[in-house]
Order: sequence, then C-alpha cells, then structure tokens
Amino acid sequence: MSSNSATVPELPGVLAFGLRPLPLAPLAAALDLVVKSAARRHPGMFARLGDQAGKRFLIEPTDLPFIVVMTPRAEDPEILVVRPGEEPEADARIAGPLGALVGLIHGAYDGDALFFSRDLTVEGDMSAVVALRNALDDAEIDLVAEAAAVLGPLASPAEQVGRLAASVAERITGIAFARPRSGS
Repeated sequence: MSSNSATVPELPGVLAFGLRPLPLAPLAAALDLVVKSAARRHPGMFARLGDQAGKRFLIEPTDLPFIVVMTPRAEDPEILVVRPGEEPEADARIAGPLGALVGLIHGAYDGDALFFSRDLTVEGDMSAVVALRNALDDAEIDLVAEAAAVLGPLASPAEQVGRLAASVAERITGIAFARPRSGS
C-alpha cells in the first residue's frame, strides 16, 4: 500500500483538458447504470452502510473537470455528475487524484495513508466516509467487472475488452483502472 504522493499517479493534464468540453449526461448515465448494477450484485456492500446509506457524498477527482455526487441507498442509489462550482450540498466530500480514488476502490491504496500524506482530502461526516470505505473494502469491487456486468449476456466478452482497455489506459496514465486478478 502506498502513502507517498509521488507514487499516486495523476491523470495527464492534456487528457483532463481534453475532457472539459465533453457533456456530462452520458457519463452520469453510465455511472448510474454501473452503480445500480453493483447494488444488485453486492447488496451486502450497501447494507453495510446502514444509516449512512442515505448520505450524499461528493467524490472529487482533482485531476478531472467534474465531480461525482453519490447517494448510495441500497434500494435506489443515485449518481449525478456536475462541474466544479455546481455541486449540491453534501454530507461528505472526498477529493484527490483519480488514481488515488480508483486505488481506494480496488484496495491498492490505504485510505488512512492517503489522508495523512495529503493525497486525499476528506471533509464532513467522517462516520459516513469510514462506513463507505469499509463497505467498499469488504466488497472488493472491480470497476471493469462492474461496468461489464451492466451488459448482461455480453458481460464476459465486454470484461475481456475492458481489461485490455484498462491495461492500455494504465500504461498511458499510470492509473490502475482494474483490480488485480487473484493469482496474477
């Protein structure tokens, strides 16, 4: 697990700049599908949130031109994607480079180490943030597998293509977009 900010990759600035003019609605729709699918596939993750499930979280990749607003209710999780300055009131805010945020989901980085090294900023309801982190840790989420699962019967070939794309993206950006597979 890393705690050194020099080891947390940031998205290349030119790539982030290129994403600025893109509309947010398609990204929001895709993320919403993935999160709703994950809620069905990992009900224990959402149940583990308990009373914190109704809280609103701002997830701010500091190297991207948008903020993800998430309310992880088990029965109806909600995802919004907004531009900086347009975010609604929230119970908690988690901000850091995309590599750190994705690494937290995949278990590549320790949240405490990222916080104390100042790679990650956490504000607001700390109980909600800790509950979210613990739920994600226990679920062992793999973003590629979750995104592919949305495609139903095409999930297996989509996951293979997604893993190839994630591998290429990792070589370009240094960000691991997929959880390392067991035994690899």
